[in-house]
Amino acid sequence: MIFSKETYIARRAALAASLREKGESGLVLFVGNGEACAQLKAECYRFRQDSSWLYYFGLDEPYLAATIDLESGAETLYADDVSEDDVIWIGPQPSAAFKADLAGVASFAPSRALDGVVGKALAADRKVLFLPPSRNYNILRLMELLHISKEEASAGCRSLIEAVIPMRLVKSDEEIAIIDAACDLGYEMHTVGRDLLRPGAVEGDIVDQMDFIATSKGWGVSFATIFTQHGEIFHNPSHDKVIEPGRLVVVDAGVEAKTHYCSDFTRTYPSDGRFTPKQKAIYEIALAAHEKAFSMIKPGIAYRDVHLAAEAVILEGLAAVGIVSGDVAEMVADGIGGLFLPHGLGHNMGLDVHDMEDLGEDLVGYDPDQKRAPRLGLGSLRMARRLKPGNVITDEPGVYFNAGLIESWRRAGKGSGRINYSLLEKEYYDFGGIRIEDDVLVTPAAARRLGSRRLPVTPDEIEGLLSR
Repeated sequence: MIFSKETYIARRAALAASLREKGESGLVLFVGNGEACAQLKAECYRFRQDSSWLYYFGLDEPYLAATIDLESGAETLYADDVSEDDVIWIGPQPSAAFKADLAGVASFAPSRALDGVVGKALAADRKVLFLPPSRNYNILRLMELLHISKEEASAGCRSLIEAVIPMRLVKSDEEIAIIDAACDLGYEMHTVGRDLLRPGAVEGDIVDQMDFIATSKGWGVSFATIFTQHGEIFHNPSHDKVIEPGRLVVVDAGVEAKTHYCSDFTRTYPSDGRFTPKQKAIYEIALAAHEKAFSMIKPGIAYRDVHLAAEAVILEGLAAVGIVSGDVAEMVADGIGGLFLPHGLGHNMGLDVHDMEDLGEDLVGYDPDQKRAPRLGLGSLRMARRLKPGNVITDEPGVYFNAGLIESWRRAGKGSGRINYSLLEKEYYDFGGIRIEDDVLVTPAAARRLGSRRLPVTPDEIEGLLSR
């Protein structure tokens, strides 16, 4: 268990109270994850519990379920004691009664009893509320229990989703403390990668050493490590290249701690230890956007507005080096920034590196009166909400020169007269990309960066470390 049973009892009570305030009744059904087979039934991937289950019950093992009766308040854990065969293969295990007590659940029953409980509720025309599952096991289990289609099982119940999101969006002090710890592991992971960076090294060899930190000191990586000399391609999955001199290397990586809370940092380094003048000029633009965004983060501000301010800084910087021209506010309004920052400024982070996006990206990242913009860049913004104390978000602007994307815009005549396509083709098609990312906590007054130490970020800091 990550926290005390009192924490889980309080969370479930708050959830039930929120649902009752919305006029809901019936059963709240939670289905924890099962094992996920890799090739054969007996060969499974490492088990990872559903994050909402962890948030409300904390029990980190497969094939568990629970119900909360909104009328009576009764809570029941559905779990099985180990069989004789289980004892042979996995050894003695805690009893179902012990697990229920750990989570602060007063009642427990064997797994097979859940079918009857749900069936009885349905027969009485009672509602059964559930969250959208991300695993096939959970989808099939919900279909079986509720006699619904795959599409219905995958959708979940809107009222429950809308009750869960505001709870998980605001992190408690005890959550913040363990996210800080996850960020400290992320710092260590990144430091190993930076220290091994040099021309002639193979990307994959460095990634292996970085990932070892995550798996040996935490639960594992919070997402597949990105380590690439093609930073203009965001999720470049290949690590088979030899580091070449004169390149920029984007390192985007994070740790999922043993608590399952995550970190997510990005730094961009010159492969041979020093930025070229052109690289440094663009890096300073990305850094200025990063710092501008951080300076704006405080309760009440919409993160959408912070994204737009970061775009404005990037366009101002690109205008100074001749890549764009024109009124910056007009270029922001017309979406010109999307060519150079085609992703959103940041996302929520917590028990998942993109926290709660399994519940619906727009429901998690947008206030009810906000709508996702269709245009490039802003349309990929995962977190646009007005910020509240306790929100944990990423601040990750970048500047990218994706030749294929640039040529697509050029052929379509986008930004004609404001984008210097000739200069881009001549000097930037082989540039790559730059991204800088920190994890940020919104405080009552403003914000602070998470983790006890900040990864080096200025050109002087980076060059000083890489030259050792």
